[in-house]
Amino acid sequence: MTSRLKSLPLVLFALGAQALPQGASAQSEVSAAASLPYADRADLVLASPVIVDGMIRSAARIKGAEAVGLAPGLARFYVETDVLALLRSPGALPQRIGYLLDVAPDASGRLPKLRKMRVLVFARQVPGSAGQLQLVSPAGQQAWSPALDASVRAIAAEAVSRDAPPQVTGVGNAFHVAGSLPGEGETQIFLQTADNRPVSLSVLRRPGEQPRWAVALSEIVDDAAAPPRRETLLWYRLACALPRELPSRSTAQMEGNDADIAREDYRFVLARLGACERTLPPIQ
Repeated sequence: MTSRLKSLPLVLFALGAQALPQGASAQSEVSAAASLPYADRADLVLASPVIVDGMIRSAARIKGAEAVGLAPGLARFYVETDVLALLRSPGALPQRIGYLLDVAPDASGRLPKLRKMRVLVFARQVPGSAGQLQLVSPAGQQAWSPALDASVRAIAAEAVSRDAPPQVTGVGNAFHVAGSLPGEGETQIFLQTADNRPVSLSVLRRPGEQPRWAVALSEIVDDAAAPPRRETLLWYRLACALPRELPSRSTAQMEGNDADIAREDYRFVLARLGACERTLPPIQ
């Protein structure tokens, strides 16, 4: 009989586990955690009601008719993992969890040795089965490393902080106001968010100076507004969600020259943010 993890510290999140059909399978690939870009790490954390630091106790190969839906070239295992730490969960978990894992052989055709591998598991609970999980994506199991563990904990903590940035869903209206000198002016671009909290981008231009830009998380843009640091949740919300071009509806109320400057300033912001690099498929 498995024991409850009463002694493990829990990071309780407001998000509940997504409903899954009984018997739903979970798929995963064992991948190199150290190479995951920040956006991949953030995708996994934000999609996972349950995140476990664990040690694989056993891995039983599933073959034949029981491996329904297995992609060609992959092998399916039923994995049992001992929980070392519960990084994120809506509640307690048993000491041992189980899930399905699909893995690919290496170049020599050998399957990875899963037993005694330390892993981070990104998953959802299967309704009605306390110890059964479904991985959130084919990359929902990652080899543990100190760097990945620290990054996952930081993203998880930032996501539930009181000042966590909202999810950006689109771009609203944009405005440009020319200054009194040639080349002087300010552009403000309002963003749309999932919970309707205000987020705006501002770009300030002065003659003979590099443009300066900032992001504000309130209705008032003050001197404290600044660009986000890379590999933070705010940077991720912007770099991975903003469209590559300013939508035409955003500049519909501006004169031609002002609209051109607003579009140029928007491209300036995107260039300063940098690319949202991902190596993993989108999480459904």
